[in-house]
Amino acid sequence: MKNNIKELRTKLKLSQKDLANMCKVSRQTINAIENDKYSPSLELAFDLAKVLNTSVDELFIP
Repeated sequence: MKNNIKELRTKLKLSQKDLANMCKVSRQTINAIENDKYSPSLELAFDLAKVLNTSVDELFIP
């Protein structure tokens, strides 16, 4: 599943480490999600959407 995480993260001037810390996951997890190598849990998807000021529907592209 594709996502807009990297675009939204860079727009907010957040590093992968910043986003990871805010969502209580590792930087490697954020990297894997951005590169479509890992699908986040529903809880993490909601955390990402909240931090990135968007909805889960806008964050992930089916």
